[in-house]
Amino acid sequence: MAVSSNTLRQKPSGTIPPGFQFLQTVAKVTGGTLLGFTMLTSSIVAGGLVGLAISFRNLPDVRVLRSYTPSETSHIYDIKGKLLSSVHGEVNREVVPLNKISPELKRAVMAIEDSHFYLHHGINPSSVGRALRANWEKGSVVEGGSTVTMQLVKNIFLSHKKAFSRKVAEAVMAIRLEQILPKDQILELYLNQVYWGHNNYGVETAAESYFGKHASDLNLAEGAMMAGLIQAPEDYSPFLNYKLAKQRQALVLARMRDLNWITPEEEAAARKQTLKLGKPISFQKSVLPYVTDAVKQELIQRFGRATVEKGGMRVQTTIDLKFQQMAEEFIGREHARLQRRGLWGTQLALAAVDPRTHFIKAIVGGSDYSKSEYNRATQARRQPGSAFKPFVYYAAFASGKYTPSSTVYDTPVRYRDGSAGGYSPRNYDNTFGGAMSIRSALQVSRNVPAIKMGRAVGLDKVIEVCRTLGIKSPMEPVISLPLGASGLSPLEISSAYATFASMGWQSDTTLIVQVTDSSGNVLLDNTPKPKLVLDAWAAASITSVLQSAVTSGTGKAAQIGRPAAGKTGTTSSEKDVWFVGYVPQLSVAIWIGRDDNRRLASGVTGGQYAAPIWRNFMLKALDGVPVEYFPSASQFKRPS
Repeated sequence: MAVSSNTLRQKPSGTIPPGFQFLQTVAKVTGGTLLGFTMLTSSIVAGGLVGLAISFRNLPDVRVLRSYTPSETSHIYDIKGKLLSSVHGEVNREVVPLNKISPELKRAVMAIEDSHFYLHHGINPSSVGRALRANWEKGSVVEGGSTVTMQLVKNIFLSHKKAFSRKVAEAVMAIRLEQILPKDQILELYLNQVYWGHNNYGVETAAESYFGKHASDLNLAEGAMMAGLIQAPEDYSPFLNYKLAKQRQALVLARMRDLNWITPEEEAAARKQTLKLGKPISFQKSVLPYVTDAVKQELIQRFGRATVEKGGMRVQTTIDLKFQQMAEEFIGREHARLQRRGLWGTQLALAAVDPRTHFIKAIVGGSDYSKSEYNRATQARRQPGSAFKPFVYYAAFASGKYTPSSTVYDTPVRYRDGSAGGYSPRNYDNTFGGAMSIRSALQVSRNVPAIKMGRAVGLDKVIEVCRTLGIKSPMEPVISLPLGASGLSPLEISSAYATFASMGWQSDTTLIVQVTDSSGNVLLDNTPKPKLVLDAWAAASITSVLQSAVTSGTGKAAQIGRPAAGKTGTTSSEKDVWFVGYVPQLSVAIWIGRDDNRRLASGVTGGQYAAPIWRNFMLKALDGVPVEYFPSASQFKRPS
């Protein structure tokens, strides 16, 4: 029988029903505590709701994904499109459109990760409910229940720490994302963003690594195995545990069969298929490390390191793979030959430039990159000795006051240079030849006339000529400058001589033909834009004199059976020996020296050691190349 509240009020004493007695007792014992507890609980819930609302308001704006581009690996190719090296930071990724991804892989991924992807609106309530129940029973986050969309926003915006608040944030952001992006775009972003193990991010890089093929070419068996990796890529990697990877593949295939996305026969065939694995590609060595190191340096100076490592650049170099390999093998053999001749501890460098384009055709920075990564062709600044003299005599010819037949005097002279005895230049053989023509002086490499000519035309003018020729190394107008007192790199001097070879026409010397982004948009175009930077008559005149140096001067060992111009270089202390020479199609510098800058050996000269190496290289480099002749100075107007 129901008891009314009025009846209770009318009975001051007597028996109280047990249930009401208990409530009364609790009320007496707790007093206002129950009310306080209720208010506290309400405050916590309300505060939590406010906190969630504030958190949701402060979540990242998913609208940025409308124009989002994942970080992508850059690739460096030779001039014919052969891959030389890939450049990336922590993330190795190549982005591909959805239609370039195998349908088998897409179905496999959705089967194991989110089979309702095309049906839900960012979250899948049944999956979330199942995950919440599992987490409640275990007392911790043990199951995700994430959709592909939720995983995408987690990978891009959120931490991977397991927490209820993060899962809620994922859900909210996933719903928002599905309101602004179509399903296909979300799936494309996910497949290009997800981590597949061994530093492979995105499906294309993973397919190339695991199976040595493009993502578009993956079959059902391969796609199922890759889909099985997503949950724990390193644990399930076929490179590390093929048996476990096959178990995961079977799980994916079974799920696809349960969904009626494949037939039992297709499942069985895929499980039995023998898979040919590729190899990890993230940290492969460069095919041409001297080249690609220099290319990366040039790119970083222009675009910045972050853009190079994450911007998905496609870089076409000026280098032909086979030509560069020939040059590297050649220098290796010549280095061994020098060791046999007793020049222990020596190094060699080679730099080759095409005078018609100023494209670098080969750079060899040493005898063996695996033993020393230092690129002496581009980074070492060594004294060029007499190989510097052509810059002095070009300045003289360009002044209009001198010709190759003008008389200079190889006679003793002393200059005040601040030292007690002053500076008295001398020739390599310690003799003097008296009056002689500029042609003869350069042909036999006399030092004193070069010093006198440098003073006559002005050392600042000589430096100006060097700057015009693209030489950037530091120089001072010291009296010994004409004898190569300032250090230059082999590439600098080879490029400068290339401008002589082209009769004064010059483009920027570069290793890079073109740079595009992964979509083909041109970021850098180094199509040659030649400018006439030298006086053509003076350039032709210096070329004529340097031809004499090869035919009957210190460079006789460089004769190659066709017109060639060049100059030996030997420093007074015999620490550096050079030969720099050119034909109309190619300019090449050869340097020999020691990294510790010690003397090579007594009597070592550029004519004896560097010139024969130059000759042997040019014979290989010009094999099959037609003979061309240099224009005569008489074809050009002499400056007045």
